[in-house]
Amino acid sequence: MAGLIRIGSFVISWLSPKGEAWNFSDQNTTVQSTGDDFSLGSVPRSKRMMGWLSITNITFGIATAIFYLQMGSVMALQFGAMNAIISAVYAIVVAGILGTIIAYLSAKSGMNVNLMSRGGGFGYIGASLTSFIYATNFIMYCALEGMILVAAVHAFLPTIPEWIWILIFGILVIPLNWFGIKQLDKLQKWSLPLFFIFLVAAITMAFLTPSVYGGAFWTYMPDGLQVGGTALLSCISMQHGIMGLTPLLASDYARFLNPKDTKFGIFAIGFVPQIFCFGVMGGLGIWFGVRLGEANPGVYIVLLLGVWGVLFTMLTQIRINVTNIYSGSLSLSTFFENVLKFTPGRHFWVVVTGVSAIVLMLGRITDHLELLLTFQGVFLMTWATILVVDAMVIKKIMKIGPGYYEYRQENLFKWNPVGVAALIIASVLGTIAAIGFMGGFLKSTAAFFASILAAVISVILAKFTNGKYYVKEEASGIDKEDYIR
Repeated sequence: MAGLIRIGSFVISWLSPKGEAWNFSDQNTTVQSTGDDFSLGSVPRSKRMMGWLSITNITFGIATAIFYLQMGSVMALQFGAMNAIISAVYAIVVAGILGTIIAYLSAKSGMNVNLMSRGGGFGYIGASLTSFIYATNFIMYCALEGMILVAAVHAFLPTIPEWIWILIFGILVIPLNWFGIKQLDKLQKWSLPLFFIFLVAAITMAFLTPSVYGGAFWTYMPDGLQVGGTALLSCISMQHGIMGLTPLLASDYARFLNPKDTKFGIFAIGFVPQIFCFGVMGGLGIWFGVRLGEANPGVYIVLLLGVWGVLFTMLTQIRINVTNIYSGSLSLSTFFENVLKFTPGRHFWVVVTGVSAIVLMLGRITDHLELLLTFQGVFLMTWATILVVDAMVIKKIMKIGPGYYEYRQENLFKWNPVGVAALIIASVLGTIAAIGFMGGFLKSTAAFFASILAAVISVILAKFTNGKYYVKEEASGIDKEDYIR
């Protein structure tokens, strides 16, 4: 077996792109990427040189996704515009608070949530559970966003089969991710002005198009519904499907933040994108949906702008999918390094993530969207809550566990019941509630219910175990500036 591993290591290192080492790690050695992405270790303070504006610009890759337009349109037409607006405010506040705290923890430690989870209540094998499910969420979103693009282009050029467009757009995002964080920064910088030009053009054309609804758009309400009650809870439930992802995503980029920008940068990275995701894009989706009487932006953007609408859709979906591929590849890298000691490098996982998304698109993932969003909302909100509670309550207030994040396997236990048990118990009960077995109210608020439950369980377990499973022994030589306590 050892011989096979040595042969595999030689072959993979030979195939490795210049500038990034691909290798296998021993049981007690943590291998870090030698590229600029540090997928397996903390970003050194000397490498945290990106300004808050550059990082915020990258996070706008997900904030400008057409998916948010679609959510706003669907909620408005199904449950009423005012219920959709109230749920958007709720999403901004909750996701913004979580995102700001997580961005702060990431900027202080130089780690993303996958690495922080190791020393943040999960242990290095326990954190693998979160890393793998996190990766599958990004792969799923890459496929969902890809299908929006495929549907728009296929509607404009129906003679070309959808599967060909799936292969084209699925493969396209792989090379756009090849050079990591610096390439993402450049791509998002030059494409953001184009995005705003297209968006303003769509808004202008919508203004010039007669509205199918006679009143002010915020007064639209389907027959038999009212503001509040079940309709509002249904909108909040839909928001939960994505609210857990955007705060966690901030950590993949905040770890590169220049320390001198921390004070304002964590707000810009953690909160501002939530305003744009749920407020600007979601709000425009509500307006577009009510005015045009159509819930699918892949339809109404193309109707408003023609071929330019196809190009607009292509631009937005490429912007979001390069961030999906990037974060998904980091999570897969962490999972396989933890569990199998397999570390072929981020480039390998970029390809795996992209190919997996193509497979899901070919398998018609959109046919199972509601079920996927239900589980994702519960799991991601629960995970984000555990990380925040561990840092702000267990570590800072209760003084349990080390005041820094330990990510090195040799210094960690495989499992820490504080985070693992809280995540499993809360996610299982939250999913049961989301399916409808605990009544209508908890069905619509399952992710919030699971988050509160996870917070309580993790605090109780931390007190009961008294930090025994955080680290085998306190490490020395940790930069005091990297301490979160």
